[in-house]
Amino acid sequence: MVNLGLISGNKGTKSVGLSFRIPYNTQWGQSLVVCGSESVLGSWNVKRGLALSPQHQGDELIWRGSTAVPAGFECEYSYYVVDDDRNVLRWEAGKKRKLVLPDGLRNGEVVELHDLWQTSSDGLPCTSAFRNVIFRKSWSTEIQRPLGVIQTKLDENVPSEFCCDVIEIARVDEVELLNSQLSADICDWQFYEIGAVEGNFCPETGPNRELVELSEPQPRSIILSDGMMREMPWRGAGVAVPMFSVRSEADLGVGEFLDLKILVDWAVESGFHLVQLLPINDTSVHGMWWDSYPYSSLSVFALHPLYLRVQALSERIPEEIKEEIQRAKELLDGKDVDYEATMATKLSIAKKIFVLEKDTILNSDSFNNFFTENEFSFEVEQHFYLSLSQCVLGQGWLKPYAAFCFLRDFFETSDHSQWGRFTCYSIDKLEKLVSKDSVQYDVICFHYYIQFHLHLQLAEAAEYARKKGVVLKGDLPIGVDRNSVDTWVDPNLFRMNTSTGAPPDYFDKNGQNWGFPTYNWEEMSKDNYAWWRARLTQMAKYFTAYRIDHILGFFRIWELPEHAMTGLVGKFRPSIPLSQEELEREGIWDFNRLSRPYIRHGFLQEKFGAYWTVIASNFMNEYEQQRYENIVLIRDPEDASKFYPRFNIEDTSSFKDLDDHSKNVLKRLYYDYYFHRQESLWHQNALKTLPALLNSSDMLACGEDLGLIPSCVHPVMQELGLIGLRIQRMPSEPGLDFGIPSHYSYMTSTYLLLQLTLILEIIAAMLHTELSNVAYWVCAPSCHDCSTLRAWWEEDEERRCQFYKTVVGSDSLPPSRCVPEIAYFILRQHVEAPSMWAIFPLQDLLAVKEEYTTRPAAEETINDPTNPKHYWRFRVHVTLEALVKDKELKSTIKDLIRGSGRSYPPTGEIEVQAGREKGVATAAPTKQQVTAGLEKISLLNESPKTEAVAVL
Repeated sequence: MVNLGLISGNKGTKSVGLSFRIPYNTQWGQSLVVCGSESVLGSWNVKRGLALSPQHQGDELIWRGSTAVPAGFECEYSYYVVDDDRNVLRWEAGKKRKLVLPDGLRNGEVVELHDLWQTSSDGLPCTSAFRNVIFRKSWSTEIQRPLGVIQTKLDENVPSEFCCDVIEIARVDEVELLNSQLSADICDWQFYEIGAVEGNFCPETGPNRELVELSEPQPRSIILSDGMMREMPWRGAGVAVPMFSVRSEADLGVGEFLDLKILVDWAVESGFHLVQLLPINDTSVHGMWWDSYPYSSLSVFALHPLYLRVQALSERIPEEIKEEIQRAKELLDGKDVDYEATMATKLSIAKKIFVLEKDTILNSDSFNNFFTENEFSFEVEQHFYLSLSQCVLGQGWLKPYAAFCFLRDFFETSDHSQWGRFTCYSIDKLEKLVSKDSVQYDVICFHYYIQFHLHLQLAEAAEYARKKGVVLKGDLPIGVDRNSVDTWVDPNLFRMNTSTGAPPDYFDKNGQNWGFPTYNWEEMSKDNYAWWRARLTQMAKYFTAYRIDHILGFFRIWELPEHAMTGLVGKFRPSIPLSQEELEREGIWDFNRLSRPYIRHGFLQEKFGAYWTVIASNFMNEYEQQRYENIVLIRDPEDASKFYPRFNIEDTSSFKDLDDHSKNVLKRLYYDYYFHRQESLWHQNALKTLPALLNSSDMLACGEDLGLIPSCVHPVMQELGLIGLRIQRMPSEPGLDFGIPSHYSYMTSTYLLLQLTLILEIIAAMLHTELSNVAYWVCAPSCHDCSTLRAWWEEDEERRCQFYKTVVGSDSLPPSRCVPEIAYFILRQHVEAPSMWAIFPLQDLLAVKEEYTTRPAAEETINDPTNPKHYWRFRVHVTLEALVKDKELKSTIKDLIRGSGRSYPPTGEIEVQAGREKGVATAAPTKQQVTAGLEKISLLNESPKTEAVAVL
């Protein structure tokens, strides 16, 4: 134990022993450190923190450590996993722990802290989505008070303080402790809440908590922090729609930020707690419809001018401009978004209004506050070059963005390599570009002006959603455009000679090439991923939840050569390659043969017949005895002695021409590369990068984890409290036509077509087990990257019949159209699933009413992942105002949610919910509710060939 005199400098100070105890299973070479705000715990320097020692106790690994502190000691502290050099590998999620020693401790007495590792999943209810929105005005946490006394085997009283965090959904007057003596040295207990109504109480769910055997010598006092009070599962529903797809009576050819207020009204009245959007950042790279792709950001900080409401720019718009706006409304009010015409019209009108009121706006306090929050602080920074990531605290993106937009338009390209002396960014050049004395200052200010109003309009909509109890969920794209503000300002953060994509998967057998440069994670780590933290800080101004696009990219990314056309010839970065020495040990010697083009003329003859010579001479580079572009191993361009097995190696004609020994060796190495050798590396990589994101805001985080999923992904996501994604029509389990939701792990987020037999199985299990044992996920019938429910049903007759037989349980022929009864049946399965969230694309919700299904189903698909030049232009064909007035549709949807036991927001300002007492927020679906769904679908079984059906 540390000598207290060395700590305090006063040998007469009363010394109290402080003992830490925490169960945590580590890997070889890892250990635990406790670090805190006071010097005795390292003053937040982990290398000087208190090292803990491991001790096996049954199947658990218990870490312990002791030190001496003065009486009355107070501090904050957290636990960290470190390597042998005390480098931090991971740390606890959530708030720092707070320690205040009990009064009356005598010299030499020991206080023992019994802690549990805080995971992010434990802290989900503390995210802004729940704290500031869903549970707004009814929030209570960190209720910490002594609640009981333990009788020990020595027949002495040990004061024990039980620390419990409580999330208050209904009003809670106090928390009490129920305990029972099991043996001489073990006690178990449960907490329960005493409600506002006299005599009502609500015990927590799950098995009893247990206090393990006390250490020797016996401590004077125990402070036991046992995590969050275990509530009954909260379940909610949401609607997903791209911002550009929204249609309103006021919009100018595309959805606008202020339309979100009407969408929120409809969501609340329909029973939804969440509205999910696609990315809303500026994508104006090419100046044409290619810019409709929402995941190719021009700037990860700037908002898209497409979503600006020009009518809201001023209260004094001249009549001639109002008339121009009205003409534009009529002209642009089409079936789909006309991206180029809409952008040109909005910017033209906005410039006219800007000329009229620029002096007033640019000199206003509100604009100056916005400008100050988002500009660089040049006076503080004396370096010639200042990166965007180094200005994270100042959020200094606005000036570089405005300068970039000016240069893009001046040079008529976003390719900054074509900008002459402005190709290389510097503070000096930037300051001259944005100077008030420059001839282009008005142009620069126009971009400030647009971003200012976009901020005001989105912030207004976001605050409206919060007040209504609706979570606004954003989207964090994995990439940025190669010709973007971010690559101009911070080129060192990107590998500009590479491209990002995905290996072959459900969406595309050739893989995907997204065209984004990959990230230079080593460079990003130097300032603790400040660029990423800045992005999340900016998002949190408007959103209380977000989706991490392609979360696999934080474990590893599929990296392609810049010149690649498809996603086939890629490799994972980071990854452990096959070394030349390793291959030679296995008897593989001819590296040129394996890594250079190889297609024999016989293959071309088979594919192209008499035209094979024309194809070969015009489209193939001949190499050695009529072999053409087809490879087995990809040679590392940065190290010629390293190789990567090409994806789907066995499908190549080059591989098929190999001898059996080489085939067997390469198949084994291929399998090892893709499914074994990288796991530890990717696990460590994700635990370096993802916590920096998650800890930079308090938004609720969800991860899109589709594709080729390494086994390390789901454990890391669960540890970090990330909700994942499943689409049942794309099962990750081999040999299944549809995924099995009952097999998904806790905190899995699923987009599924849930089978009725599984619903009954889950409900039956719920009736006989604790609700706390049921896994949570998010469920929905489709997402923006796949066809809608209607299109999926109608595009494949064989699959439709299979689904009708296995899921509906009927041998009859299904309807050829996804009639409202089919849509209703599938939606009901989703809302009755034991998931935390059920989120539905708006198109799938509209499918429950016949009048909203007149548009061809194929036209409702938002994205085609197989087409890199897809035009993102889908618009909902009914206005939000009409949906708000449609009482029948809202009633149908709300009845679905109410009947499922999911929570739904009040219709006015959010109020304290008493859902737990009434069973609204926590009730499990009943057998009667499932039976009702069967009765509705039975109408179709009676006359399967009839498409005219009863109105719901």
